[in-house]
Amino acid sequence: MRIIWLGHSSFRIEIGGQVILLDPWLNGNPMLAEDQHDAASTGATHILVTHAHFDHVADVLPLAKRLGVPVVGQYDLMSFWAEKEGIETTGFNKGGTVDLGGVKVTMVHATHSTSIATPDGPQVTGSECGYMIAGEGRVIYVSGDTDVMADMGVFNDLHHPDIGILCAGGYFTMDMARAAYAARTFFDFKVVIPCHYRTFPVMEQSAAALAEALPGVEVIEPEVMAAIEL
Repeated sequence: MRIIWLGHSSFRIEIGGQVILLDPWLNGNPMLAEDQHDAASTGATHILVTHAHFDHVADVLPLAKRLGVPVVGQYDLMSFWAEKEGIETTGFNKGGTVDLGGVKVTMVHATHSTSIATPDGPQVTGSECGYMIAGEGRVIYVSGDTDVMADMGVFNDLHHPDIGILCAGGYFTMDMARAAYAARTFFDFKVVIPCHYRTFPVMEQSAAALAEALPGVEVIEPEVMAAIEL
């Protein structure tokens, strides 16, 4: 398994023979150089979306059309794109599981907001979510944009994730201290990878506080386009 950070909340996850682009934001992403875009997206088999804010979906439609791969996510947003953009989608909902060629993805709750830009202004389409991604005998919890939720205890009981990709930048989502509280209180992670930080000055710039609060957990501060091998 290889997890590659593309900056902000964008990841390339190579797992079980599949290559999943999670919330791909390439163009305009201040953390990802233009000459890295092809390497970030080449060979993708699926695009997985947590919600419709621009910093999570800016490149979803161009990539889906150029690569000819399905976009996977919340039913209402997927239905909107399938009708308006003519792309292939897999729409499902919270509590549901889809099989992406042997990699099973379960949609779970997140608490945030979501809207998509349209010619008529912002439009709310569906709702925000997170995911459990199971493959190669591992389970990754992708928090999406969220605050701490008691629901996380249920997620752990049902899915037992050993890897957490957690938003932790503060301001728009939980910060490092709250992400640490979530990991410590509700989960038994072996590995935690923070995201949605360092992108803008208003966000947290270091995961040192997260690592300090989680002794015994491998907290990996990702570097853009540097593969994390698990």
